Amino acid sequence: MRYLSIVLAAVLAYLSFWPVAINPVAWESPSAPLYQGEYAVNDHLADFTPMTLVGQSGPEGIVVDTKGVVYATTEQGGIIRWQDGHLKGQEWINTGGRPLGITLGEQNDFWIADAFVGLLHVSAEGKQTLKLDRIGGDKIRYANDVVLANGKVYFTDSTRRFSAKAFNSTYKASLIDILEHGFSGRVIEYDPATDQARIIMTGLSFANGIAVDAEQRFLLINETSEYQVWKYWLSGPRAGQSEVIVDNLPGFPDNLHRGQDGRFWLGFTSPRLPMVDWLADKPWLRKVVQRLPAAVRPKAKYYGHVIAIDEQGNIVENLQDPAAAYPLTTGVVETDQYYFISSLIAPVLARIEK
Repeated sequence: MRYLSIVLAAVLAYLSFWPVAINPVAWESPSAPLYQGEYAVNDHLADFTPMTLVGQSGPEGIVVDTKGVVYATTEQGGIIRWQDGHLKGQEWINTGGRPLGITLGEQNDFWIADAFVGLLHVSAEGKQTLKLDRIGGDKIRYANDVVLANGKVYFTDSTRRFSAKAFNSTYKASLIDILEHGFSGRVIEYDPATDQARIIMTGLSFANGIAVDAEQRFLLINETSEYQVWKYWLSGPRAGQSEVIVDNLPGFPDNLHRGQDGRFWLGFTSPRLPMVDWLADKPWLRKVVQRLPAAVRPKAKYYGHVIAIDEQGNIVENLQDPAAAYPLTTGVVETDQYYFISSLIAPVLARIEK
């Protein structure tokens, strides 16, 4: 009996006092919206055509060039491309890191947000150049998504607290940052003409997807841990100002892409997690959770879900797959004929005919 008491005391001491990396911030979580109305359950994502990744996985970022060639970034550092409408991909280049967001330049070149490396430029011939891995002496720890506007590059640095490279996993680093719920995410502007960078937004709880409107008047930015979308004005009388245009989303918003007809596509890696919301105002208990084995800590739930919003934040499309045949959806790239669906871990890229 005495031995059992000692063991229990040791376990309680460990759960209460063992040092952990997080310094949780108390926050107020709104009640999650139900999957009805504009979020009504459907299976529109279930019927997809798989595009092979040549043994790689996690096609997180997607772009289609002016010739219709499709490119996707993978967990293994690859940029896979599919030419002439083929479903079998080939590795074009490998960054040696974990490329996430990718966008097309004016010369059929590419800008890539690599979570392990920083901001990369890739020429049309495949030559890679590291353009930015720190700002003001501060390391970029989690470059996530990227877009071009008015000749400048805008990208999200999801967290200044937890390096994706240090965890050797964007997913693991994101889980710990979301549990902490700090506000260290930011949006960075880089000017290729001057090689200068500046921070235009800060204080975001896991800054994630970023998109620009067709007239390049504003950016939209996903704030994953707060379940909301920001609008940041690039021009006009409100230039430099920002506002929330969508809040209390039903899941963790990931990528953002401008689609057609004024749509902006947003992917949910996972629906909301009741435990995460319940723990919102209990920072001490979140430290206890972080001391538990990884297998029992909160993690993404498999559920396919993407939506489209207009520039005012109204929901205009809602595509789902409750069975999650294509797991951990992160976003959509839209062409005249197809939707290409990105994923954090899937072994293929999903193509859906419109």
